[in-house]
Amino acid sequence: MKHSRKLAMLALILILALVTACSKSNDNGSGSGTSNGNADGSTAAENDGKAAGDAAPADINAKYDPPITVTAVRDQDASITFKQGEDFDANNWTKAYQDELGITVKHNWIVPSDQYNAKLNIAIASGDLPDIFKVNGSQLKQLVDAGMLADLTDVYEKYASDLTKNAIDSGPLAKAAATFDGKLMAIPPDESGYEGGLNLLYLRSDWLQKLNLKTPTTWAELENVMDAFVNQDPDGNGKKDTFGLALTKDLYKNGVAESTGVFNAFGSHPNIWIEGADGQIVYGGIQQETRTALAKLQEMYKKGWIDPEFGVKDSGKVGEDFANNKVGVDYGALWDPLWPLQDTVTKNPNADWSVSPAVSATDKPLQYSADLSFNEFMVVNKNMKNPEAVIKLMNFGNDKLFGGKADPKVFHSEKIGDKQYDYFKENVIRVAGSNPIGGNFGHYKKVTAALSANDPSGLNPEQKDYYDKIVAYNGGDRTAWGTMRVFGPESAYSTIEGVYQNKEQNLKFTKFYGAPTKTMAAKKSTLDKMQLETFTKIILGSPIEDFDKFVADWKKLGGDQMTQEVNEWSAQQGK
Repeated sequence: MKHSRKLAMLALILILALVTACSKSNDNGSGSGTSNGNADGSTAAENDGKAAGDAAPADINAKYDPPITVTAVRDQDASITFKQGEDFDANNWTKAYQDELGITVKHNWIVPSDQYNAKLNIAIASGDLPDIFKVNGSQLKQLVDAGMLADLTDVYEKYASDLTKNAIDSGPLAKAAATFDGKLMAIPPDESGYEGGLNLLYLRSDWLQKLNLKTPTTWAELENVMDAFVNQDPDGNGKKDTFGLALTKDLYKNGVAESTGVFNAFGSHPNIWIEGADGQIVYGGIQQETRTALAKLQEMYKKGWIDPEFGVKDSGKVGEDFANNKVGVDYGALWDPLWPLQDTVTKNPNADWSVSPAVSATDKPLQYSADLSFNEFMVVNKNMKNPEAVIKLMNFGNDKLFGGKADPKVFHSEKIGDKQYDYFKENVIRVAGSNPIGGNFGHYKKVTAALSANDPSGLNPEQKDYYDKIVAYNGGDRTAWGTMRVFGPESAYSTIEGVYQNKEQNLKFTKFYGAPTKTMAAKKSTLDKMQLETFTKIILGSPIEDFDKFVADWKKLGGDQMTQEVNEWSAQQGK
């Protein structure tokens, strides 16, 4: 599955202003430092990596001899588990990089996911950057403008394998977002990644059964379920210690315990650009539908349906609530069954979660927010001596996960005893273009067909791994529940399949998917912070009129200028 937090993720954060020093080199013994040593100061692999116009074709699989070191930095999500003695610098992937490519990966620093952007902003400001690293859209634009990134155009054309080119070239909009003045300046994200961001509705189906409730198909029915989950002791412990809807302090990020599904229920799309009544593009976060949804969230909080401590909980802390049998309703991504819902099922023998379409609170069908504003890229330091290494690493990852050398139990995931190891998260290239063989939805279709026919012979290694886990779950292995609920017949993907049957009606695609505009790069992070703070305070009880002040301030502090720039961009696309 996708190389991001639990398939997809996510995900999606903001930037401080870039302040200085684009000239400082990272000379620490990595590929961006001194040469690796033949008589002319280069290696055979380095000579392969010179301009793509060289007459001799490159050996895209050539091993570096002597080996090179590539430095990186990364974020670590709360759900990753390492085998004893392993970490991000020592695992199946890093050993294979050394053995097969002659590349040693060294991480300069690793921080929790919610601290990554702040840490990277400091590194950008000081110029103390590794060879390869992940950036968001604003960081990408500022680094390009500052001349701090390597142009990957030639090394991509010269070194990318067929799998890699299929992955990137099959996402033309994402590739365009990584291209500046005709130059490929980053590895783009998966263009179909919006499917991972759709807020599906997960419900404790065992609690529904215990309380004689049906799966809600209307907002009124969902409210009744949330009230019952709070007030009718669904866990049977005689205490009022459960809550209906889980939320994190990030409200609408990270794919777990989000509020986006509630906003969507009221026709609001608080983080994307949508078409207004006059045909112009407007920001969803300042529309009246968003005000209505906030008023409803405030009402839900006052009734005790929402975790009273959500304002201080990150996704890791909320994950503990899932494991501790406290949560009944989750709006989240298609990968939520893998985490945190799997923890509920593993630690509570009778627990089960269903997945179903989100419900509308209006007389119109619900539209899911579908964000194509690409915000996760892998980039290369302009001072890196071997920029082609990032393409080789991407080739390697695609081959090990999807190609002829695919080995899921070494490079994708493996269950040992009661522990699940998701090796794909250890791959240093965590943004890898579109899935080169049709995406996870394609996996779902093939896996469910094989289950129906009881014949896995036509599956590739990754699909066979999912198939085997679902068969294991059907045989009583509850540690494989998450895979069943993502890829099985009654799963997140079966729900998304229903959404896909009428994409035009069911999805609200963002109207802006380009690189951040000038004003976005300078001011969007401040405006986003103001939005999150205002929305959180309103849910906790501040007057709903604070939303009106937020809208006025948002417009005055850069929002109107951003809106103008977005519409100018749209006009250039031919709309």
